[in-house]
Amino acid sequence: MSEPVTTNPFVIMLINMTVVFAVLIALGLVINLIHYVDPTKPKAAKKEPEAAAPAPAPAPAPAPAPTLAPVVEEGVPQEVIAVIAAALMSYGYGPQQIRAVRPIERNGWKRSGRTFGVTRTLD
Repeated sequence: MSEPVTTNPFVIMLINMTVVFAVLIALGLVINLIHYVDPTKPKAAKKEPEAAAPAPAPAPAPAPAPTLAPVVEEGVPQEVIAVIAAALMSYGYGPQQIRAVRPIERNGWKRSGRTFGVTRTLD
């Protein structure tokens, strides 16, 4: 076997990266060529312009949705209600879809203690 051309790691890195990017560019060109020559793509039929088609009648304006005020429990600050409503509206819900904001009862420590007791008894 012959001696390597270079032992400099930076030159080896540049050669390897050049080869990798050349292959990636070639694959991209092949993919674009396949999209261009795709036999399964539906052919666009040439449409003849329709002669003076009647304009469709405008749709009637939708009736405004009834606005319901959200139910606010005692002890829930208005700022918290505003933040929750903004978060729900960012997910696409409208103000008429938010019916109530109530705090839930949390028994995390109680449930954790019971679970610990059950698993301790079973062991």
